[in-house]
Amino acid sequence: MSKVGLFAGLALVGWLGFRATPPELFPSETKAVADSIPVRFGFGQPATDAQIARLDLDVRPDGLGLPAGSGTATTGATIFAAKCAPCHGTGGTGGPNGALVTTTPAPGKRAEKVIGNYWPYATTVFDYIRRAMPFNAPGSLSDDEVYALTAYLLTANKILPEKTVLNAQMLPKITMPAQPLFVPDDRKGGPEVR
Repeated sequence: MSKVGLFAGLALVGWLGFRATPPELFPSETKAVADSIPVRFGFGQPATDAQIARLDLDVRPDGLGLPAGSGTATTGATIFAAKCAPCHGTGGTGGPNGALVTTTPAPGKRAEKVIGNYWPYATTVFDYIRRAMPFNAPGSLSDDEVYALTAYLLTANKILPEKTVLNAQMLPKITMPAQPLFVPDDRKGGPEVR
């Protein structure tokens, strides 16, 4: 096919596309369609207070929402080996799902973003583990196990001394190395993040 024929064909298709107009509904037809949609579809139910409480697990950067409990890095290392190492590797230095612990990158490579060099708040490490880990059974860890895993990961990243007992009072006091790199959104006039 020649270039002229190809251009003519594309021009014809384009012209026909611009000439086509979508069918429009008359206002009475639009109202009839809207009136035929049911108010309820007949499935689901209102959530009970107990269901809402079970899912209301968020922990804020300032520590609001942290549950009672405690854990140590030693206990966390045992839990990590059993429940986390298959995805994150021995010691958290990398596996099929990425590293969690800071390591020295190979020459010419950038360091992978991990808890020790990128995470802004220690409380949100706890929050993420509690809600989303382990991958095959999210939400299955007890609060003490989550404190222990958080203590282990903070210790492995050289943020927390090894013998520290981590709890709801201690965790919000930890300043992460990357916290100064995060800038709060202070714009006004819209739905600001609180």
